[in-house]
Amino acid sequence: AEASCDLHPIPGPEPHQGEPQARQDTPPQGILHHIRQHRVQPQPLPQHQGPPSPRTIPDGLPPSDPGSTQDVAGMCDSIMRYMLTPFRALVARLNDPEVVNGDPPVSCIVADGLLVFALDVAREVGVPSVSYWTFPACGFMGFKQYRPLRDQGVTPFKDDSYLTNGYLNTPIEVPGMTNMRLKDLPSFIRTTDPNEPIFHNLMEGAEAVPKASALLLHTYQALESPVLAAINSMYPNRVYSVGPMQLLLNQIQPTHPATALDSIGYSLWSEEAECLRWLDTKATNSVIYVSFGSITTMSRDHLIEFAMGLVDSDVSFLWVIRPDLVLGESAALPKEFGLKVEDRFGFISGWCPQEEVLNHPAVGGFITHCGWGSMIESLTAGVPVLCWPFFSDQVTNCRFACVEWEVGIEIEQDVKREMVEEMVRELINGEKGARLRKKAGDWAKLAREATGPGGSSTVGLDRLVNEVLLRK
Repeated sequence: AEASCDLHPIPGPEPHQGEPQARQDTPPQGILHHIRQHRVQPQPLPQHQGPPSPRTIPDGLPPSDPGSTQDVAGMCDSIMRYMLTPFRALVARLNDPEVVNGDPPVSCIVADGLLVFALDVAREVGVPSVSYWTFPACGFMGFKQYRPLRDQGVTPFKDDSYLTNGYLNTPIEVPGMTNMRLKDLPSFIRTTDPNEPIFHNLMEGAEAVPKASALLLHTYQALESPVLAAINSMYPNRVYSVGPMQLLLNQIQPTHPATALDSIGYSLWSEEAECLRWLDTKATNSVIYVSFGSITTMSRDHLIEFAMGLVDSDVSFLWVIRPDLVLGESAALPKEFGLKVEDRFGFISGWCPQEEVLNHPAVGGFITHCGWGSMIESLTAGVPVLCWPFFSDQVTNCRFACVEWEVGIEIEQDVKREMVEEMVRELINGEKGARLRKKAGDWAKLAREATGPGGSSTVGLDRLVNEVLLRK
């Protein structure tokens, strides 16, 4: 039977591709198709072709510049400062029968893990709430360490020398994790500012979980069993691991017509389908896919090192280069690169439909920034990775990909063309690459099992709906 419940997902605050996709994939769309819903999002969300007529509230930020990378830390800080009052007013309007034209009142709120104020509003109006972290369990547990490490004086750092003097190799005891070092925790811990806003936002978000009726993590049981067990011990009967989201959505698409989201997409960047036609001409596992996400930036020197390493590897490559990929400069590649590409097999795109690319049989490896959206898509597709993390949980994801899950190889931060050339060849054509690919395939099989009938994520989602969202 259809349930009558207004679900209020909060897609934010990060203005980038992976997190909106995870939020749109499941609680707001498709999987909870039997729950009546409103969509609430910070305004504006740049270049996002979201569902028609979402309910929006101001986030305190100026209008976005189309095609530009945004200040994630600034957005997080602005949201925490300015969104409580308009969000509370919006919920009040949605509960006003004279405003909503007969729609039932709000009966549950699903909020991004950083939006602590949404959990407070849920308590004020007496409805269940979900703290939805689109990170893996290891990333969430990393953020949970911020408070104790601050209290122990491990952070903030005394000065910038701590970034290079070996201090980052300090062993750290983390529940559910083994052989962790300070450098393996989400990178905002590497601050010298005791008042760093994003550090405090993440620390407070992780600490606010007891305010929520449930903690929802975008992962699956087989992938992170020890960490999930540790988190479950902290919040008994409140933790739900539900992922990979797209596989769960695929379970209902055969029996439910295409939704508005399916028809207009959820990418923050316009996607180019020509790359898929190019992949159709390539042999199985012969192409290395390269993408550094939707907001990360690099220096021009690093861009050139990656470019020349790719062409010198003699491996076919599909490379996503956003216009704003290079910090403060053009992302145009040198003429030398263009001349070499003419004689080799390369394809440059402004943006690609990543899930389709990773699942294409021609793709045998992925150079990634290790954002969780990209990582879980590569695991789901069974594609091994070369890891070049930038910030946040990406460094934790890199460590788990290379050590725990055995699907990746880390690229040194000061990347050189020779190492890119060698690693790409090894990943696509070498014995180690074959081992990593087999392991990635094993994780992909477990992901399909988790999201199939009776799987851990399928059961977890059913429990979340019945035990939390529909609770009276």
